[in-house]
Parts: sequence; C-alpha cells; structure tokens
Amino acid sequence: MKIWLAQITPRVGEMETNAAVMLESMRQADAAGCDLVVFPELCLTGYPPEDLLKRPVFLDAVEAVLPRLVEASASACAVFGVPRRDEDGLKNSAMLVQDGRVIGIYDKQRLPNYGVFDERRYFTPGDGRQQVFDVRGYRVGVGICEDLWHDELAGAQAGLACDIWLNLNASPFHVGKQGEREELVRRRARQFAAPLVYVNPVGGQDEIVFDGGSHAVSAEGDILVRGPLFEPWQQAVEVPGVQPPDIRPLPEPIEQIRQALVTGVRDYVLRNGCTQVVIGLSGGIDSALTAAIAVQALGAENVLGVLLPSRYSSDHSIGDAEALAENLGIETITLPIDRGVVAIEQTLADTFSAWGVSEPDVTEENVQARIRGVLLMAISNKSGRMLLTTGNKSEMAVGYATLYGDMAGGFAVLKDVYKTEVFALARWLNREREVIPEHTIIKPPSAELRPDQKDSDSLPDYEVLDAILKAHIEERLGVEKIAGRGYDPAEVRRVVRMLHMAEYKRRQAPPGVKITRRAFGRDRRYPITHGFLE
Repeated sequence: MKIWLAQITPRVGEMETNAAVMLESMRQADAAGCDLVVFPELCLTGYPPEDLLKRPVFLDAVEAVLPRLVEASASACAVFGVPRRDEDGLKNSAMLVQDGRVIGIYDKQRLPNYGVFDERRYFTPGDGRQQVFDVRGYRVGVGICEDLWHDELAGAQAGLACDIWLNLNASPFHVGKQGEREELVRRRARQFAAPLVYVNPVGGQDEIVFDGGSHAVSAEGDILVRGPLFEPWQQAVEVPGVQPPDIRPLPEPIEQIRQALVTGVRDYVLRNGCTQVVIGLSGGIDSALTAAIAVQALGAENVLGVLLPSRYSSDHSIGDAEALAENLGIETITLPIDRGVVAIEQTLADTFSAWGVSEPDVTEENVQARIRGVLLMAISNKSGRMLLTTGNKSEMAVGYATLYGDMAGGFAVLKDVYKTEVFALARWLNREREVIPEHTIIKPPSAELRPDQKDSDSLPDYEVLDAILKAHIEERLGVEKIAGRGYDPAEVRRVVRMLHMAEYKRRQAPPGVKITRRAFGRDRRYPITHGFLE
C-alpha cells in the first residue's frame, strides 16, 4: 500500500487555511499514485482548539469546510482529524474519505487529561465499535494519539488482524519525546503484527511546539521512514516496505531544544500578527541567548536590542551587549534609566521616611527593573514590536524575577529552559563561530541592581539549584528524597519553599516555549494559596 505521510502545520481556528493545505497534500498524493493520505489529529481545526470547541459557531465553520475535503477524495483517499458532533456529544474523530464520500469514522477512545491535555473537558470517548476500515482492498486499523499508549486497548486491537495500522497525532515536543514515540510505535507494530504509520504535525501553538517526527515501521518493528523534526514534510512510503529505508537522523538533544525555541518564537510572533520584536540587552547570558534565538526565528532585521544601563551597570556588561549586537547584526538603542529611577526614588522618599523604612533594599532594586519594563513596553507599544522577556526556568522557579519589570512582555522565550541549559545552548551556538561573546558566558551571572551583586548571593550555584529543581519539578520528589542524593537538607527546603512562594509570580508571567516534560502553567498547576509545607 502506498501511503502519503502529510506532516503539515495546522493553525488553530484557521479552517480555510488548513483545508487548503490538506487539499494540496491530497493533490500531491494523487499525482504520486498513493492509495491513502494520512493527516494529523484534529488537523482541520489545529490542536489544541481548547474552548473554541464550546462555541457552536466554531463547529459550524468546521462542518462548512468538510464537503470540500470529501469531494477531493474522488481522486485521493484520505484520513484526517476533525471534531465531530453526534447525539452522544462532541467526538475527537478520524474521518476517512474516499471516492467523494465518507467511508468511515473512528472516534478516539482514550482522552488524555494530564499535562497539556484537557480532552475530557471537550470530548466524549468513542466506544470502539468501528476501528477497522476497508481502504483500496486493505484492512486498515485507525487510532488517535493517546489510544496507542494504552496497553489494554492495544491488546484488544491486536486481535483485529489488520494489514496496516494508522495513528493520527498531535504530540507536543519535550526533550527525548521522539525516542519515546518510536520505541512505542515499534513495540505496537510487533504486537499488532502489522506495519504502523505515525503522523504528527509541526509548529508552535502558544506554549506548545509540535516537532513532527512522523514515521512508519514494518510489522517487525523496523523503521521504514522518518521525517525531519521541526519542518513541514510530506512523502510517500510503501507499506510494507520494499524500498530502502529513508530515515532522517535525529538531532542532538541540545539542537532539538534550539529548534523548539526557534519554532516557538517564530510561530508565536508571526501568528499573532507581529513581524518584529524588541529585547532588553543587559550583557548577560539570558538576554544574549534570547536575542540569538530571535534572530534565527525572525531575521536580524526584525530584532531590536535596547541597552538600559543604570548606575550599577559595569562597563563590561555594556561592552558585552554591544559585542553581541555586532555578532548578530541587530540594531540597538541605548536608554539610560538613572533619571527615571531618581525621579521615582524622590517621589517615594517622604513616604518611606515617614514610615521609617528609607534604607535601600529590594524595593529600590525592583524600581530599576520596573523602569526598564516601562521603557521596553513603551517601545513595544509605539513600534508594534513584541517584547520578548529573557528570564529562564531556574529564575522563574524561585521567583528571582521582578513582576512588571523583567517579567513584562509578550512572550518568555527561556521560560522552560534551566540556567544550566542556557549555558549549554550558548556553547552550542558558539561551536562554529562566536555568536554569544565568550565573556558573557564565563562571567558570574548578576542582575546588577546593587554594587557587586551576584546571583550566587541569593541562590545556590546553578548546578545545585537546577538539580534540586529538576528533582522536585520533573521527578516530583520530596525534600527527603532529594536530600538523600547528597544535597544539604536545609538548602533543599529553602529551594522548595522559594518555588512554592513564587507561584503567584508565575501566574502573571507571559507564555513561553515548553521544552521539558513539566513546564510551568499547563503541565504544573499548583494553587497560589495553600498550607502544605514539606
């Protein structure tokens, strides 16, 4: 059977655009003499449509487009994902169309309700009455994404004696995800005793990035074809395979992170009607990496760097920011913040003196960060550029960030990237030529909001901090078990306490690219107010 794998880039809510892409894929598949085109899960609406699914007018728009896809199947049989209303409720369905008519519908049976998924909020599960379809004389089994991960369901499907299995997906990226998918698909193909085709979309949707990685495996579990990560891709494959395998190599994990960040920034900015961005450049590694990613996503001509020096900014920080801008080829402007800081300090002086709290503390540090936020947002408003924030996951975790200051902006590029990974990414970008100035990488991190300030004054070394945070956030380990790995129990308790106390800040942070298994926001949802302490 000759199958066309359509690893496309659906856009949420743009049914007309998505349908046009699908129709073109069907035309290409027909020209290539394919028996069947396989599209991703919910590709007609884009994934996830979230509460758009609760609007009847949205579902009306879906149904208005469907006849064109059905009609196009007169020359090319296709299976695609679509939300479908029936008497039992809304279904997450795969629709098979052939010869200008609908020949079958499969309803997703296992609805994920964890991490980034909320499908039970919208859909009613299928009953599995129709899972196998006759397509061009082949017995074709169909599943949708989560169905493939359930052993009990797979055991029942293994007895259906199909010639081939298809799995339509909307599987978001996290580091190592493609390896997990392929291991599962190979195991299921052997269990089903049939080749298995896995199709996944590409593109950024708010925090989520879909990385593609569509592939097909033989009944023996051997990979026949693997598409690229983070690129639209379409290709015909003979299943069972008679041609030599066509297997795109998987990039290094650090390169996958870079590609995910670039994809996430590009699609978030462009799909929200912007073409240009602005970034505050401090001379530090976070703003340097953010700017480098933005240039790769949007082009140097669309990135503006703003230097915002204060009385505490070192000469080398200003120099590092200027060297970065030269390396990247981006425009910069310089806006010193001292006059604004002095004006606010003078405005508050009498009030603070009357309260007996006139000694400088974190309040004055935050005023500096907030003046920078005001200036950057003013540039964003006046120029129409989206402001990209520069904070990383380690800082966001422990609240080492200023509300309405460095947290102000439209998109948080490094929100799910730990500080140690920021350093690793900087080194990776510099492997062929210096993109990020070497001095930016090797100098001790500092917010430069008071004399001789270092991050290590307030936080453990980032190697220790990140190890504790990963154990608690990603592995969900408690204080005792983390301390059992050799970390100071008091330090672990302090980090965990800071993590929980900063929840209110994270609720007010802009969205950012998800690259880990448990990103803040969709994946990790904690109450702001609670009394549980470890």
